[in-house]
Amino acid sequence: METSTTWRPPLLWRFLLTLSRVVIAPLCRLRVSGSVPAQLRGGPVILAANHISPFDPLVMVAACHKAGIAPRIMITGGVFDAPVLGAAMRACRHIRVDRGSARVADALPAAARALRDGAMVLVYPEGRIGLDPWLWPERGKTGVARMAALTGAPVVPVAQWGAHAVLPYEAPRNIGRALVRAMVRRPVVRVGFGAPVDLSAVSGTPGARAMRATRLIMEGIDAALAPLRAGEMEIPRYVDGTRPVDTSRVRPRG
Repeated sequence: METSTTWRPPLLWRFLLTLSRVVIAPLCRLRVSGSVPAQLRGGPVILAANHISPFDPLVMVAACHKAGIAPRIMITGGVFDAPVLGAAMRACRHIRVDRGSARVADALPAAARALRDGAMVLVYPEGRIGLDPWLWPERGKTGVARMAALTGAPVVPVAQWGAHAVLPYEAPRNIGRALVRAMVRRPVVRVGFGAPVDLSAVSGTPGARAMRATRLIMEGIDAALAPLRAGEMEIPRYVDGTRPVDTSRVRPRG
């Protein structure tokens, strides 16, 4: 893939990356393991992360700052419509995803342009906060695989664990009570950068390649997640009672 080096994280984005560490400090203890390989740090790279809590994006931003990277993030369109936050997201050059609308198809070419500009792009391949009863990643959407096929960018899996003990699924409902509980307990929240996913052997029709690559990407997230939740492989220690259960997208593991 031919890339340019036009991507430079805007000053506002660099400031918000730093601020995120300050914001989360009273709520949790962040632990980051692994890293994006040095040879990939200049981009383009796709970071594929699991999604377990409304607190995840803030955790990921703080973890990226700690890891010394500044990815552009694929964010649900509703955030861009908020009066102040939306303007900040546009200024930071993040990528809008209008799920459930005719404009959702615009996200893939926008992400491809960002990658061609040499950026890292952070995306949640599940497309929602996962509802797997055991909090393992659900079956992923094929968007990440198609981005990789379109641009040739490597995919680095990123796993996170513990954010569900800070903000429950129901947030912003009862958010005050949840934040007070988090400040008292300050749970450990872990983020782990895994090894790049090897997609070189994926073959077949475009549709089959996307499905097979998606499976490998989700397995890569599983592998990065396993050491973060040691001792909680089957049942999480902290159970979020507000989270509904949906087994329709549960993936076989092992």
